[in-house]
Amino acid sequence: MRILRSLVIALALAGAHPALAVQPDEVLPDQALETRARDLSRELRCMVCQNQSIDDSDAPLARDLRLLVRERLKAGDTNPQVVDYLVERYGEFVLLKPRFEWHTLILWLAGPAVLIAGGIALVMTARRRKDTPATDPAVATPKLTAEQEAQLARIVKGEG
Repeated sequence: MRILRSLVIALALAGAHPALAVQPDEVLPDQALETRARDLSRELRCMVCQNQSIDDSDAPLARDLRLLVRERLKAGDTNPQVVDYLVERYGEFVLLKPRFEWHTLILWLAGPAVLIAGGIALVMTARRRKDTPATDPAVATPKLTAEQEAQLARIVKGEG
């Protein structure tokens, strides 16, 4: 029964896909142009939501950008021309995946640099721990004298 329930849930989740915010009045009659518009819309950032593409966002600005993309495609622009137009108008931030250029180099290298720095810090910490003695002399248990050991033995036996 548990396997059947898991299978049903897996099938339901496999069929799930994100709801797109494209309104019916935005859809182009030419299927090829509409496909290109959708492809471009998935690459462009909603300036309001900032973590969604304009294809996924319900914000009014995202709708304006979707309409602008469709207008440029109907005017005969190629996909790179549409993207260049939007970058010129809104800046590099409009792209969900920034271009790899000199002025975006820090965006591309910051993630790996932080990962490498973290790895180096872990290695250095592990080496430092390995080099320190297992017992710190300030915290180590002192050795008992013969008299103290005999007294401890009497206490343990219950002789007090």
